[in-house]
Amino acid sequence: MQQSESRDDRLNRLERKAGDYEELYGSCAQGTLLALQEEFGLGDKQTLKAATAMPGIALRGETCGAVIGAVMALGMAMGREKHDDFVSLQRTTIAARKLCRRFEREFGGCNCLEVQRHIFGRYYDLADPAESLEFIQADAARKCRAPAGRAARIAGELILDGIEKTL
Repeated sequence: MQQSESRDDRLNRLERKAGDYEELYGSCAQGTLLALQEEFGLGDKQTLKAATAMPGIALRGETCGAVIGAVMALGMAMGREKHDDFVSLQRTTIAARKLCRRFEREFGGCNCLEVQRHIFGRYYDLADPAESLEFIQADAARKCRAPAGRAARIAGELILDGIEKTL
């Protein structure tokens, strides 16, 4: 972060990058996670690789990949390294719950099927090739920028709040 860059400028950039990466990867999980990794120096290529099958938990309509990528970043930024570090466990879980509540308010839920209904007015079974093609034709890459970007922004705010408390 540059000296003159405001918190809001940084979060705006993070949100935009997550959307850009969502379009590039076609993966809300990896788009969200990669933007957060770059912004906060979290994880590595293996971490990003681990998020490969996370959109809708293997395209089953379950937890939105944007939420998963954001929660993974929260864990890397503030999670515990030792089994008995209950302070870090609690701090990270509270942050993840805040993220989920805020995301739900904006997108109608944290599950891919709920997010799709909110954005598209219907759910596409992405494991079905015909419906997956319909999803793509419905401009999914552009429309799914919003959840990826917003999840990254919320996680970024929570990470920055945690960093600011320790300064």
